[in-house]
Amino acid sequence: MNEGTGAEQMPATALQRVSSVLDADAQSAVTLDGGEVGSVYCVSFRDHPDVAVKVDDSPLGIEAAMLQYLDRDTPLPVPDVLHIEPELLVLSFIRGDGRFDERAERNLARHVAALHDISADAFGFPFDTLSGPFSQSNPWTESWIDFFRERRLLPFATAARNDGTLPATEFDRVQRLAETLDTRLVEPTTPSLLHGDIHPGNAVVADGTVRAVLDPAIYFGHAEVDLAYADRLDSIGDAFFDEYRRHRDIPEGYFGERRDVYVAFHALENVRFFGEDGLPRLDSALDRLGV
Repeated sequence: MNEGTGAEQMPATALQRVSSVLDADAQSAVTLDGGEVGSVYCVSFRDHPDVAVKVDDSPLGIEAAMLQYLDRDTPLPVPDVLHIEPELLVLSFIRGDGRFDERAERNLARHVAALHDISADAFGFPFDTLSGPFSQSNPWTESWIDFFRERRLLPFATAARNDGTLPATEFDRVQRLAETLDTRLVEPTTPSLLHGDIHPGNAVVADGTVRAVLDPAIYFGHAEVDLAYADRLDSIGDAFFDEYRRHRDIPEGYFGERRDVYVAFHALENVRFFGEDGLPRLDSALDRLGV
C-alpha cells in the first residue's frame, strides 16, 4: 500500500470509530493510492501498529468476507481483517516499496498459479462477490461458457447499457460476442479459484516479494480470465508468463484466440465503472474478435 498525496482528509467520525474499535489512540491518517472503490487511509497510532482503513458506502462486508476466505482457505497473502461494520473496513497495514520488478513479477505469477490450483466441483462461489462496486452473481454452474455468458458478460453489458455508460452499438456487439462464445471459448479441465482483478496495482511488493494481494473479486472460473487481466498492463510481461508456465500449463489457443474475449469483458467492466474513457479499449477488443 503506497501513501498518496494526503490531500483528502479522513472523516473525523471514522477516525474516532477506528480508535474506539481498536481501543487505541489514533494520531494521524494519510491517504493511500490505489483502489477505485471508496477512500483508503493509513492510520497511525501511539500504541498500536498502523492499519489500513477503507471508508465507503459499498458492501464492505463482502470485501471483508472475500479477504477472510482467501486468508483461511488459500496460501495467497492478504491483509488481516481487523474490523468490519457498515461503511468502515479496518485491515492490517502492509507496507511496500512500490517497485514491481522482474522478481516481483515472477513472485506474483507463483501466487496466481497456486491460487489457480485450488478447485471446486462447479463454476461460481458459495456467495455473491464484488468486482469493484458491482455485485457478481455466482450460482454454481456446470458449464464455464454458460456461466461466463449468463453471469458475467450479458449482465454487465445490460447494467452498463441501463446506466447509460454503454452505447447501443457496443451493447449489440457484446450481444453478438455472447452468442458466439461456444465457438470461441473452451471448458477448462477443472474450475480454478480466481482473484478476479489481478494486476501489479493490487499487489503490495517489497524487495521483489509480494507481501499482500488486495481488492479481490473472487469466484471459481477459468484461469484464463486472471491471465488476461494480468496481461493488460505493460508491467506484466514475459517473466510472469514464463514463471506461471513452470507451475501450470497455459492451454494452446489462449493468446491467439481466447484472450481478447476476456480482455473485452474487462474493458466492459471499465466502461461501466469509468464511463466512455473505456470505450476505445472495448471497441479494439471487439474489432480483433470480428464482432
